[in-house]
Amino acid sequence: MSHVDSYRQNEDYADFLESWDAAFFSKYTKSLAAHAKRGTILDVGCGVGQVVKALRDQKLDAEGVDVSEPNIRNATKHVGHCSLYDGVTLPFSENQFDAVGAFNVLEHVDEPERFISDLVRVLKPGGTLIISSPNFLRVLGFRDYHPRMRGLLNKCRNAIRMLQIATQIQRDPKNVQFERMAPIIKEPFTPDDDAIVVTNPLHMKFFVEQAGASVSSIACTDREVSPVIDWGLNLPILKLLWFNSFVIAQKRGASDRH
Repeated sequence: MSHVDSYRQNEDYADFLESWDAAFFSKYTKSLAAHAKRGTILDVGCGVGQVVKALRDQKLDAEGVDVSEPNIRNATKHVGHCSLYDGVTLPFSENQFDAVGAFNVLEHVDEPERFISDLVRVLKPGGTLIISSPNFLRVLGFRDYHPRMRGLLNKCRNAIRMLQIATQIQRDPKNVQFERMAPIIKEPFTPDDDAIVVTNPLHMKFFVEQAGASVSSIACTDREVSPVIDWGLNLPILKLLWFNSFVIAQKRGASDRH
C-alpha cells in the first residue's frame, strides 16, 4: 500500500485538519492571492478546504484537490470547488493555473520528485509555485516535534547532511534525490509525525528548478511573524538551517528552460 492510500479513508486526518486555525496557513493563503493576480489558483492537498474558502471569499478563482475522501467530503460542505485525486497525476492540463501551491504536503508523498514536476506542469509560464514543508534537516531551532530534528547530535548530523547535499548538487546532480524515512504512527493521529520524505530547502530548490521553475525566494518561516523576527530568522545562509522551507518560484517559459 502506498503512503497516499493510508490517507484515502482516514477520518482522523480530516478531524485533525478541521481544527486548524486560519492563522496557521494565512501566510500561504496571502502569498497565493498576491501572486495569482486575480487569475486561477490551485491548492494541492487542500485538506478540508480552508485555503480555497479564504481565497474564494476574496473573489479569487481557486480550487483544490486532495487524496482523502473525508477531506473532500468536508470541503464540499464548507466551500465546494475541491475534488479527489489519485496523489500521482494532477487531473489538469499543462499550463492551466496562474498560481499553484502545496502546504505541508511534499513530505507525505510517495514520489516527491515527480510531485514537484507535476505541480510545475499545470502552472502557466510565468505563474507562481508556492511549496512549504518542514526542514527535517534543521540545524538551528527549538520545539522540534520530530526525532530527525531533535537533540544536539541530530543537529550536528543534519549540518553534515546539508553540506553533503550541497556538494552532491554541484558535483553529481544526476543522482540527487530526496531521502526517505519511515513514518511514525501515533495515537491519536498526527500527520506531521508520519512524514516519509526528509524535506529540506536545498533539495526543494533543486527539484523545483529541475522541473522548469526559477526560485525567487526561500524562507524558514511558513507563518506570519513580526517583520523584525522574520528578518532575523531569514538572514542569508541561516534561513536554510531553521524551521521550514517556504519556497516561491516562477515557471520559466519554453525559451528560458535549460
